Amino acid sequence: MRPAGTMTSITHATAISPRAADNRRAIRVWLYVIAAMVMALVIVGGATRLTESGLSITEWKPIHGVVPPLSEAEWQEEFDLYRQIPQYQQINRGMALSDFKTIYWWEWSHRFLARSVGIAFALPLLFFWLTGRIEPWLKPRLVGLLALGGLQGAIGWWMVASGLVERTDVSQYRLAVHLTMACFILTATLWIARGLVNRPTEPAPTQSSYLVGFLIVAMVLVQIYLGGLVAGLNAGLSYNTWPLMDGQVIPANLLAMSPTWRNFFENPMTVQFVHRLGAYALLTVAIGHAIAARRIASGSRHARGATWLAAAVLAQAAIGITTLLLHVPIDAALMHQAGALVVLAGAVFHARGLFGRYPVASPA
Repeated sequence: MRPAGTMTSITHATAISPRAADNRRAIRVWLYVIAAMVMALVIVGGATRLTESGLSITEWKPIHGVVPPLSEAEWQEEFDLYRQIPQYQQINRGMALSDFKTIYWWEWSHRFLARSVGIAFALPLLFFWLTGRIEPWLKPRLVGLLALGGLQGAIGWWMVASGLVERTDVSQYRLAVHLTMACFILTATLWIARGLVNRPTEPAPTQSSYLVGFLIVAMVLVQIYLGGLVAGLNAGLSYNTWPLMDGQVIPANLLAMSPTWRNFFENPMTVQFVHRLGAYALLTVAIGHAIAARRIASGSRHARGATWLAAAVLAQAAIGITTLLLHVPIDAALMHQAGALVVLAGAVFHARGLFGRYPVASPA
C-alpha cells in the first residue's frame, strides 16, 4: 500500500497524428544535437579559460571573425593588438608569436563553435517553420531559445571586454554569468526536447516530488554559477585540502573584506567555501530524494531516475574533490566541468519526466 497523497496512475500521452509525431521526432533530435553542441561549447570555453586564452582576440567581429589570420602579416596584426592589453604587458611580456598562436586558436575555436551553434539552430528553425512542421504553441519557445543564444553572444563579449583595459583577466562576475547563461540555455533546450517524447508519462509519486525535482535543477544551476566564480578568481588553486579547508572545518577570514557581501564574490577563500557547501547541500538533497523515491515508489521510472541522478551527483563530488587535491590540472578540471553538465542534463531529464507531455497537435 502506498502512503496517502501518492499518485499511482499512469498518464498516457494523447495520440497525435503520424505526421505531427514525425515532426516532433525530427525537432527533438535536432534539439538534442544543439544541446550536445552547447555542452561541447562549454567544455571548450573551460579549456580556453584554463589556458588563459580568452583575451587573445581583442575585437568582436561577429561576421569577419569567422576567418582566422591567413598570413604572417595578419598574425602579426592580431599579435600587436594583444600586446596592447594588460594581460600581455603584465603577465606575458616577451611572448613569442608562436605561443600567441596557441592561445589564439583556443579562443578562435570557442568563438567558431559558438557561431556554429547559432547557425545549426537558426537554419533548421527556419526550415521547420517555413515547411509548417512547428506547432503554434512550440514557436515562441524556439524563438525564445534563439533570442537567448543571441544574448549569450553579447554576454560573451561583455565578459571579454572586462579584461581588455584595466584587468589581466576577465571579471569573475561576468564569467559566472556567461557560464550560467550557457547552462540555462542547455536546460531550456533539453526541457523542450524532453517534452516532445510521445509516450506514457509516469507521474511523480507525491506532490513534493515535483518541487524537489525543480529544486535539484535550480541547485545545480546555482552550483555552476558558484563554480564560475571559483574559476574566475582561480580559487581552486589555493586551499587544496579536503575535508578541512586551511586546516579548519570553518576557516577563519571568511568575512575579511568590507562590506561583507564582497566576500561572497571576491574573496577566494569564501567563494571556494561556499562552493563546497553548495556541493554538500546538493548531494544531501539528491540522496534524500532518491531514498524517498525508492521508499514510496520502488521500481518506478521515477525512483530509478532519482537513484541515477544521486549517483551522478556523488560521482561529480568525487571528481571535484580529486581536482582540488591535485591542484586543478587541466584534464581533471575539464572532467569536473563536463561532469557538471552531465548532472545538469540528468536533473533536467528527471524533473521534466515528472510532468505530462506538451499539448496535443492539431489533426493533420
